[in-house]
Amino acid sequence: MRAMILEKVGEPLKEVDLPVPRPGPHQVLVRVHTCAVCRTDLHVVDGDLTESKLPLVPGHEIVGTVVEVGSEASLLRTGQRVGIPWLGATCGACRFCKTGRENLCEHAQFTGYQIDGGYAEYTVADQRFCFPLPEGYPDLQAAPLMCAGLIGYRSLRMAGDARTLGFYGFGAAAHILIQVARHQGRRVFAFTREGDEAGQRFARDLGAEWAGPSTEPPPTPLDAAIIFAPVGPLLPMALRAVDKGGVVVCAGIHMTDIPSFPYRILWEERTVRSVANLTRQDGVEFMQLAPQVPVKTTVQPYPLAEANRALDDLRQGRIHGAAVLVVEQ
Repeated sequence: MRAMILEKVGEPLKEVDLPVPRPGPHQVLVRVHTCAVCRTDLHVVDGDLTESKLPLVPGHEIVGTVVEVGSEASLLRTGQRVGIPWLGATCGACRFCKTGRENLCEHAQFTGYQIDGGYAEYTVADQRFCFPLPEGYPDLQAAPLMCAGLIGYRSLRMAGDARTLGFYGFGAAAHILIQVARHQGRRVFAFTREGDEAGQRFARDLGAEWAGPSTEPPPTPLDAAIIFAPVGPLLPMALRAVDKGGVVVCAGIHMTDIPSFPYRILWEERTVRSVANLTRQDGVEFMQLAPQVPVKTTVQPYPLAEANRALDDLRQGRIHGAAVLVVEQ
């Protein structure tokens, strides 16, 4: 099979031919149709995340068809279309797994990080960590739901019942989440890079009440802010923008260092919290919610062989919506 692999962090991916993997007893073999390109992939390729196996097939927003099931796999069937997310395996026995917090599992493994992912024609996955996909989503549009959608959904849950929301960074996750938030009757304010007028228009087109640079305060105090951009200095900015009792949610798996800030912007019972990974329950809930909104994803397709170009376009902020690799049509 064709695959794009990471041999050394900081270097471009290489296109290679690999043997088609075989599923273990509880796994399924999936023919990959599409795989969205996530900012986490950038963090893996650039070495910001330091525990990846090498060589590695990146990619964890996978849509494909089950073509073979393992000898003890009974949850899925051949011919079934599934999505494969970031969380690829948990132990089921640690204190976090036993208390409904498998996203914090002490022995978790992640797709496209410790487990080969979807930048390839085939991949294998634990049957328990595959989601049957809702009808009505073509492969291209379904791929971003697997991480941008799921992490966005978990981040929104962490924001509680906030009615006024600020999104710092308006990329793949935010463009999905604004649709969910507006469906729930919330007001959304979008913050982008300085000078990103196209991104601000994109946010307003999707229902943002206001869109402007992150250096500007919103026109009204926020109940909650969700930071999607991996930029540490955004946290003090977001704290200044939220009202008393507000919450700032850091949605990314990696962020640059957060500068020191005065206690007075945290005072008055403001809260800062992070989001780590996802649970299978998040996936079940979001797959039911997405068609109800209905969530519509904006995608920019790339051939599998142009994965490096897709990563660089994401790195440079040239994508509005989500980049998606087309592996098989």
